Order: sequence, then structure tokens, then C-alpha cells
Amino acid sequence: MALETIYSRRSIRKYTDEQVSRYNIEQIIDAGRVAPSAKNRQPWKYLVYSGEEKDKLLAVMENGIEMEEINPRLPLSTSGISDAKNTLRIMETAPIVIVVLNTNGKSPFIQLDADDRFTEMNDLLSIGASIENMLLKAEELNIGTLWIGNTCFAYQELMEYIGSTAELVGAIALGYKAETPSMRPRKKIEDIVTYFD
Repeated sequence: MALETIYSRRSIRKYTDEQVSRYNIEQIIDAGRVAPSAKNRQPWKYLVYSGEEKDKLLAVMENGIEMEEINPRLPLSTSGISDAKNTLRIMETAPIVIVVLNTNGKSPFIQLDADDRFTEMNDLLSIGASIENMLLKAEELNIGTLWIGNTCFAYQELMEYIGSTAELVGAIALGYKAETPSMRPRKKIEDIVTYFD
């Protein structure tokens, strides 16, 4: 079953209006909770938004994206702003948005020493494993997901709104699927593996 779920999962950008039960949300988050983590730090925190609270959060994100257009804090990434606006529209249609925090992390707008950087790298690997567990559990429940990194374009606005000093890693849109996309092209295994015998 796990192998089938890995191969069948797709990023979903269209959702039905059907609500996702708290029971299913907790099953999905619990799958993330049991992921491996560096030094067992378990650096993840998940904030679940729906209804009016989700609308408020996404209004803050929209404002942050608009501010990024006017005064870029990520000047080398401005070409991604149009994609961020599209991602925001997708998030607006999803019944649930889960904000992903690194509880040990620091703002990307401050300098880190080498020790802190390596700790952050390991914690982000751990959070990635946790998120992947969640995406696969959602797929098993026939619930669609979209793993979102475009929160970076409204980082400071979102963190001020959330009221946390943790690191914003991204978000997950969650809802029942209104599309069945095909798999996007993947590199061949021989293009990504080198063996040393």
C-alpha cells in the first residue's frame, strides 16, 4: 500500500467544497509526528487554519506579496511573485491550510553562524520527512495536498500575524480532490544516481 501511495500521490490545485474532518486532519498530522528527526528534536509545529481564520491568514499573505512587489526583500526572486499569487488563489479554494513552522529555526533575514546553519539544515530535513509522511497519509485518505513554499514572499507579514519567533518553512493546502492530474516528468534514475563499487 505504501509503495502504491508514493507513486499515486500528486500535487492538487483544485479542491471540492467538502470539508475535511478534524479526525482526518489529526490522522494526517499524526503521520507527520512519527517521522524521523535529527537528534530526535522533532522541530515541527503545525498551525491548522480553516474558515474565517484561513481567510484572515491569506489576506495577510496577499498583503505581503503586494508589498514584495513594491519593495522586494527577495530581489533575485521577483520572477516568482506571479506564481505566488497563483498559489494564493489555490490556497483560497482549499478548505484547510496548514502552516509549517520550524520551532528551532530563525528568520531567514538574519545571519547564522556555521553551527546554527547545520542545525537548521538537519531540522529542515526532519520537517521535510514529516511533511512527506503527511502528504502520503492524506493520499491514503483520498485527500489532496499541495506543498507550498511561496509563503516566503510574505514571510515577515505572516510571522507577525502568527505571533511566533519560529521559522516559517511553508504551508500545506488540504482538501478533497477536484482533479486527477498526471505525474509530471521525472528524471531517469540513471541521471540521479552514481554508484561507487
